[in-house]
Amino acid sequence: MPPTLRTPRLLLDAYTPEDEEAFVALFQDTRVSRWMGDGPAAEADDRALFGRIFTKVYAQDLFDVWAVRRGGRLVGHAEIKRTDTVDGHEIVYALAPNAWGSGLGTELAEALVGYGFDTLGLTEVHATVAARNEASLRLLGRIGFAHVRDVEEDDGSLTRVLTRPAR
Repeated sequence: MPPTLRTPRLLLDAYTPEDEEAFVALFQDTRVSRWMGDGPAAEADDRALFGRIFTKVYAQDLFDVWAVRRGGRLVGHAEIKRTDTVDGHEIVYALAPNAWGSGLGTELAEALVGYGFDTLGLTEVHATVAARNEASLRLLGRIGFAHVRDVEEDDGSLTRVLTRPAR
């Protein structure tokens, strides 16, 4: 189970079984899921993904994954994990559209980066972002991430690999 993290306006803690409906709603919202992994998935696939958080990720302590809460309500998802794509640790996060535009994305990304440096002892943290996801690219640029290379996806689209070194 991941440790609980707190920011001024957010609480990052372990998912509970009661979070399933809100998790599925977040991942079924195409405004969110279009930027996650391979894009929107069937509801059954999102439910299976939620189940794997408990049966694999938490049970085998594979990596840190959190429910992101504001005022007691699930408003997002966050993780930090080692991936071969970046040959290091990557942050992954998503917020529900009703949480966009208020600085919560920056707060969340900074919390993940801080955890990577301060708790995991990393010397750099990475992010992969669809080249068309301009809002996320701007956010990460503002907090010190730099574009290091592009990955061409099977569908011809580009994913930007961004890196932030420890300061």
